[in-house]
Amino acid sequence: MEFVDTNVLLYAISREPEEQEKVERANEVLESRNVGLSVQVLQEFYVQATQETRPAPLSHRQAFELVETFLGLPVQDLTTEIVLAALETRDRFGISYWDAAILEAARALRCDVVLSEDLTDGQDYDGVRVENPFRGLDA
Repeated sequence: MEFVDTNVLLYAISREPEEQEKVERANEVLESRNVGLSVQVLQEFYVQATQETRPAPLSHRQAFELVETFLGLPVQDLTTEIVLAALETRDRFGISYWDAAILEAARALRCDVVLSEDLTDGQDYDGVRVENPFRGLDA
């Protein structure tokens, strides 16, 4: 199973013409049904998708319904163990706490790959490897 970062969900709903290749790729990833995510990813998705500064922001109801749909995937809850592990990962690798929490949630779900455009493509974080699913695509 692969873990999807927030940007995969956001590209899946994008209406920006220049992002259409990424839209297609994000939807392919999500349709594979071999992906998981975390409560943090759902929270970030809601906040980003409804931001007034976003082109074509979603309404609360639209974002709420999408979050409910994403709950059909395996979702890792935020636990004290994940918080503590993320703090250690943050310190060890010199990354943000939020990125470390993504990695540790992926580890807790037993995902060996995190699909993310934000983390360093190809980087291995103690057995959790990052892959950019949008590598080579326009936009």
